[in-house]
Amino acid sequence: MRRIVLRAIFASMVLAGLLLAPVAQEPAAKPAPAAAQKSAWQQQFEARLLVDFGGLGRYKEADLKIGAPAAGENRVVFMGDSITDNWKIEGPDGTFPGKPYINRGIGGQTTPQMLVRFRQDVIALRPKVVVILGGVNDIAGNTGPMTLEQTEGNLASMAELAAANHIRVVLCSVTPAYDFPWNPGLTPAPKILALNQWIKAYAARKGFVYVDYHTAMKDSRNGLPAALSQDGVHPLPAGYAIMAPLAGAGIAQALKAGNRE
Repeated sequence: MRRIVLRAIFASMVLAGLLLAPVAQEPAAKPAPAAAQKSAWQQQFEARLLVDFGGLGRYKEADLKIGAPAAGENRVVFMGDSITDNWKIEGPDGTFPGKPYINRGIGGQTTPQMLVRFRQDVIALRPKVVVILGGVNDIAGNTGPMTLEQTEGNLASMAELAAANHIRVVLCSVTPAYDFPWNPGLTPAPKILALNQWIKAYAARKGFVYVDYHTAMKDSRNGLPAALSQDGVHPLPAGYAIMAPLAGAGIAQALKAGNRE
């Protein structure tokens, strides 16, 4: 009798536990791996970082083929990221036909990457002038989080390397961007304004030429208007049409005045 009672009590306890136990739910669908959420371009960019962080391979062969400047040649190198890379600068149908100007932009690059290749892609080409445009991808976090002070240091290092090698320096404002389609929500507009204020002040202090693209291109949100860009970051031909005379005037100023060393 005692065993029967104990069995009944045990069975009641098991039944109560089953009733109180939470009902098992279907596991939620696992989020897609981070790599699957990135564009093919982003995946390729990140893969390249592991084997050639600075992008030295992009222009290595082209740099070797470029000879020394001819006597009296006012060679100019444009150093930058995709905004420079996408700009048709060279050749008879380029923005500056007949000018010995060389494009050394690489899409997606941040200023630490530009600094890594600065000797190969700028100093070794022995230009009279370098036009430096970079920093927007630092703010976008393309190679990881960066402070504005780190970006400023990289820009200063490039400018000072150029000046030490008797290359005249044109420092450009970062072009406007209200948001980044590949990394939204970073509120870049005020950060770009702050970086540009530093670039302008630094250029004045060092005697470098400052070219202000931002003021000429911004909309009411300190972004790029649709008339100048499809994605709010990269200029259309109409955007480059605004940038070209500003860059040309900056180069002319640098050639005429030089830099204080």
